[in-house]
Amino acid sequence: MKLFYPPKFKKELRNFPKEIRQKFYKQAGFLLRNINHPSLRAKKYSETADIWQARVDKHIRFYFIIQKDIYIFTHIKKHSD
Repeated sequence: MKLFYPPKFKKELRNFPKEIRQKFYKQAGFLLRNINHPSLRAKKYSETADIWQARVDKHIRFYFIIQKDIYIFTHIKKHSD
């Protein structure tokens, strides 16, 4: 598998503090190795749009789609509790 960071996603990511960006890259590494890694809690977010959601931490989520062997990140945002 490979990771792809579209410009829009990179812009969203830059809006988060360095600590959150570091956590995201750690989680992206877990995603690359194993989508079922426990700390990701990855799950299908939208069946119709085929969008997945995973956890950066308790308050931040990132969203991605899977096309062939590529994880394409679409959004990162605060999670509403």
